[in-house]
Amino acid sequence: MTARMYYDDDVEKSALEGQTVAVIGYGSQGHAHAQNLRDSGIDVVVGLAEGSKSRKLAEEAGFRVATVADATRQADVVMVLVPDTAQKAVYDAEIEPNLKPGALLMFAHGFNIRFDRIKPDAGVDVGMVAPKGPGHLLRSVYVAGGGVPALFAVEQDPSGTARARTLAYARAIGATRAGVLETTFKEETETDLFGEQALLCGGVSALIKAAFETLVEAGYQPELAYFETMHELKLIVDLMYRGGLNFMRFSVSDTAEYGDYVSGPRVAEGVKATMKDVLSDIQSGAFANRWIAVQEAGGGEFQELRKRDREHQIEQVGAELRAQMQFLDPVVVYAGEAQAAATSGGSSAGPEPASKVAG
Repeated sequence: MTARMYYDDDVEKSALEGQTVAVIGYGSQGHAHAQNLRDSGIDVVVGLAEGSKSRKLAEEAGFRVATVADATRQADVVMVLVPDTAQKAVYDAEIEPNLKPGALLMFAHGFNIRFDRIKPDAGVDVGMVAPKGPGHLLRSVYVAGGGVPALFAVEQDPSGTARARTLAYARAIGATRAGVLETTFKEETETDLFGEQALLCGGVSALIKAAFETLVEAGYQPELAYFETMHELKLIVDLMYRGGLNFMRFSVSDTAEYGDYVSGPRVAEGVKATMKDVLSDIQSGAFANRWIAVQEAGGGEFQELRKRDREHQIEQVGAELRAQMQFLDPVVVYAGEAQAAATSGGSSAGPEPASKVAG
């Protein structure tokens, strides 16, 4: 059965009329949701901790800013956009005790609901709108008149209005301009984690490093290896993005296309079995339990892994090469924060805060 996509005309826009939305957090997703909602005519209050470094950013953008507890008390819809690992503590202490009767509790990722970290009362509406893109893209595409596609789900609907309000929220951030697909918290969480780990972040990163190391260890110049395994990847992904694998193969040389067919499967031999193991760890909760345990232990393992990969040769070589290509608008990451490269004239990527988890 073909999945149904929902667009602007499928949504009851009035479902959010006269309601206040509290956006909890003002980081990567938070700033974009808040600004898009406001531009769509929604009353928005931003909920932040007293000492949050994002408070000044939200105030300068003209938002009414309150503590998380106060913002929740004011709101008919509460969208939780603080990091996954921080959500339970914020919810337990400040959101749950202050939810209005009939309020809609929303998330942009199902992690904490799926793994029972957050367990809303049965009388609370629970929904999700998960844009398929980072916050700065959600904002810039909206401003340009377009939208980023999204997934939406309703976990609980005791009021009978949760689905209509969730869709109206998706429309207000611009997602229904591109289309939204209905899913469940379980499906969204498991597929999102799998995509990140097996391919988009983990799989691609591991493959890039393995290819780079293979060339360097065989005696080829590291700079040449960087161009072949990292730099050109964007060109290939852009082709796939526009027209799928077929358009990529149409656009490259016949030699590259033939190599795709005969050598690609050799590289991927055994990968599918490993992917199934990764998916099993996600489905069983093993990954979630490990990640939560790492955070509760102070995050030491996470920081060590981050440090190790930051020092990989491909990162050192790449940074030097990118610094000479100002048309890329290169950035350098320090201690988990992205900054414009020292020789750059500044970033043009939009209003994305430097910290990806500012809240």
